Amino acid sequence: MIEKYYGQRRKKFMRLMGNDSIAIIPTANLFQSRNIEHPFRPDSDFMYLTGFSEPEAIAVLIPGRKEGQYILFNRESDPILTKWEGAQTGQAGAVNEYLADEAYPIEKIEDKLPELIGNHKKIFYSMEKNMFLDAKIMHFVDDLRQKLHLGKQKQYAFLSPDPLLHELRLFKSMAEIGIMKKAIATSVAAHKRAMHACMPGKYEYEIEAEILSEFRSQNMWPAYPCIVGGGNNSCTLHYTKNNSQLKDGDLLLVDAGAQYCGYTSDITRTYPVNGQFSKEQREIYEIVETAQTEAIKKVLPGNFWNDPHDAAVKILTKGLVKIGLLNGNINNLIKNEEYKKFYMHRTGHWLGMDVHDVGTYKVNNKWRMFEPGMVLTIEPGVYVDSDMQGVK
Repeated sequence: MIEKYYGQRRKKFMRLMGNDSIAIIPTANLFQSRNIEHPFRPDSDFMYLTGFSEPEAIAVLIPGRKEGQYILFNRESDPILTKWEGAQTGQAGAVNEYLADEAYPIEKIEDKLPELIGNHKKIFYSMEKNMFLDAKIMHFVDDLRQKLHLGKQKQYAFLSPDPLLHELRLFKSMAEIGIMKKAIATSVAAHKRAMHACMPGKYEYEIEAEILSEFRSQNMWPAYPCIVGGGNNSCTLHYTKNNSQLKDGDLLLVDAGAQYCGYTSDITRTYPVNGQFSKEQREIYEIVETAQTEAIKKVLPGNFWNDPHDAAVKILTKGLVKIGLLNGNINNLIKNEEYKKFYMHRTGHWLGMDVHDVGTYKVNNKWRMFEPGMVLTIEPGVYVDSDMQGVK
């Protein structure tokens, strides 16, 4: 797995980097509060290139380096740390298990990184993700300029690796899609479990507990904080308090997805708390369901990113006119974006290692064409708050 997928990814990325270049890719920072370490998730770009999941690690890639192109800085295998946190991969494991050409303790970064940077003129590094490392790298480069007499600052070019890496990440392999399908299957099971548990009198957090229990039973974690909103809470797009009691006659919106092996899922469903739609609730539900179906039909190679959204907006606007929430000519309502009173977000987003995954939506200022390997969500909605003026 490691050689076949991560090694191939590194090779593709280094080909795009070109000659006379070096890439420095750190993992995410470890978050601690009063000596409590919160669950760690590696930086997605770092994980994509290495598969390495321990904190305090930096990958360095140098195309064409004779001594080895992939260098990993990571924690040493420390018996004391092992007692507290479990076994560490160490440098031998980084080479033998993760196929680094060289591996050094993370503490050696100040000694080794200036040597590795050397006189490579292109430095691929994302600033402002790790302020401590930013300062170190700038210090290294300033020292190198003086020692190598490179003169003007522009002779070292700092380039963001994001455009190259994120274009690679946009296209999923069959192996990646297989992992995502497992995350999705568990998410489906969690949503069904939540539906069975839902009834008037329960609290939103009780429904959330059912979802989280299903995720953990499959050794998965939430891809993002669960949104479990009953009644008007369902109209708060990023509602996460999940502490209100569910009422008879209200709807419940659940937005939850599992994360598996670094890949995410994203599912939203809405249903009646008491198991029975009112006439008005069913009308809106069916409008949204039709919009979703028609939008999915537009997700085909050769179509463009905005096609599913346009299809959904047309169905939603027609439906809102039909049930009397909007009035006027449908084309004019769409042109004037009147539908945004009830539908204020886009129809989907890229999905992958991040829930809102990387990848551009436009190329040369035009909506991007769909190609095989791209993965996206389709999630239209209609939000009707009971407090809205003129809405019963």
